Amino acid sequence: MRNWLVLLCPCAVGVALHLWLLLSCPGGPERQPAGPLAFFPQWKLKHYDIIVGVLSARHNHELRSVIRNTWFKHLKQHPALSQRVLVKFIIGAHGCAVPVEDREDPYSCKLLNISNPVLNQEIEAFSLPEDVPSVLSEDRIVSVNFRVLYPIVITSLGVFYEADGVGFQRNITVKLYQAEHEEALFSARFSPPSCGVQVNKLWYKPVEQFILPESFEGTIVWESQDLQGLVSRNLHKVMVNDGGGVFRVITAGEGSLPHELTEGVEGIAGGFIYTIQEGDALLKSLHTRPERFTSHTQNLEKEDALLKEESGTYDDIVFVDVIDTYRNVPAKLLNFYRCFRLNWAVDRTGKWQELEYPSPAYPAFACGSGYVISKDIVQWLASNSERLKTYQGEDVSMGIWMAAVGPKRYQDSLWLCEKTCESGMLSSPQYSPQELRELWRLKELCGDPCRCEER
Repeated sequence: MRNWLVLLCPCAVGVALHLWLLLSCPGGPERQPAGPLAFFPQWKLKHYDIIVGVLSARHNHELRSVIRNTWFKHLKQHPALSQRVLVKFIIGAHGCAVPVEDREDPYSCKLLNISNPVLNQEIEAFSLPEDVPSVLSEDRIVSVNFRVLYPIVITSLGVFYEADGVGFQRNITVKLYQAEHEEALFSARFSPPSCGVQVNKLWYKPVEQFILPESFEGTIVWESQDLQGLVSRNLHKVMVNDGGGVFRVITAGEGSLPHELTEGVEGIAGGFIYTIQEGDALLKSLHTRPERFTSHTQNLEKEDALLKEESGTYDDIVFVDVIDTYRNVPAKLLNFYRCFRLNWAVDRTGKWQELEYPSPAYPAFACGSGYVISKDIVQWLASNSERLKTYQGEDVSMGIWMAAVGPKRYQDSLWLCEKTCESGMLSSPQYSPQELRELWRLKELCGDPCRCEER
C-alpha cells in the first residue's frame, strides 16, 4: 500500500507537514530519533497509511473544537481507521508582535513605520538634488511603481524641466495607473503652449483628485511624444519625500513587483504633488500605538497559554517555528510537512498578491481546500526545504515546486474548491464553526448532510 499525506485547510491560515518522515523513521524506543521528531518526543514511532494535516490559525480555537467533536471524533472511534490515520493541526509557534492596525497590511507582520507625518500641506514626492544637472536621456518612456501605506490624494503630476533657459519645449504625457488596470486613473499632458506651473525643478499640472487608499499600488508613466528622450534619473539619484512614511517606491530590483508591470525604463522623469488624508486620525493612531502594543502583547501571552493548554489536552497540535500570518503559509509548509487549477492568473494586488512569481499565470496547482500527496513527494519537499523559494500562498507554492518534479495528478470532482454541499464530498472550504456543526448534525441524522430533508 502506498503512503499518503492529506492536507486540509478549513481554517483561515494554515500550513502543511512532513510528518511522514517524522513518524516512519527506523529504530526502536532505545534509539533517540534524529531530525524533526526530536522536537516532538511525545509522538510515538508508528506506521500510518495516511497523515492528515489540518492547516489552522492560532486564534481558530472554535473551528478546531468543532472538527474534534465531529469528523475527527468519528475517526478516533473507528476501530480500523484510528490505527491507520493520524491527524494533526499545524499552527505557527509565534503570533505576530505587531497589532493588525499597525501593520502595512493584515496578511503580513510588517510594521507600518510612519513617523512625523507632514500634514495639512502639499508635498512634492520627488525632487532632484541641487547639484544634479537636468539633461536629456535616451529613454522615451519611464515609469515608477509605488505603494500607498496611508491614504493620500495626488493633486498634480509633473515632469522635470530642461536647464537650457529656453522654456518648456517638449510634448510629454504623464499617466497614473492602478496595478493590473489598463486604463489610466488620470493623466496630464505637457506641451510648449500648455506647460503648467514651474515649482523648483519641475513643471506641474493639476489632475482630477482621487483618494488613493491604503494598500493602493500604482504606476506613474512618463512618455515623450517627441523623438527625443526624457529628462530622467534612476531611482537612486532622486530624493523621495514620503511624507513621513505614507508611501513607498517599489523597485523591480527588489523583486517586489514583476517586470511586466514596469512600462518602459524604470526610473523617474518628474513627480507628483500630494496631501495626506485623515491627518487627525493618523496622529491619534500614532499617539495610541504604545497602548495597542502593550495590549496586543498581553493578548499574545494569553493566546500562547491557551494554545499550550489546548495542545496538552488534545495532543493533536504541531507548532512550527514560523510567525503565524497568511504571508507565511508557504514557509510553514516547508517547515513542517478543486481540482487542479489550470492557467490560473497571477494576482498582483490584494490578499493573494504575488510579488515573486514573474509569469502571468501559475503552473497547475491544487486549490487550497486540500490535497493528498504521496510519501516520496513529502521526502522530496523535506530534503529540499532549505532551497525552495516561497510564494504568496501555500497552494500556488506547491504547484510551482511540483512543476519541477512532474508528479502524476489525480483529480476528484468531489474535492471541492468552493463552499458548496455535494453528496460524498471529500472537502469543502470556508465553513464557519456553526455551519460545520450543522453539517455534522445532518450527517448523523440522515447520513448525507447535503440531501437531508431538514435542509
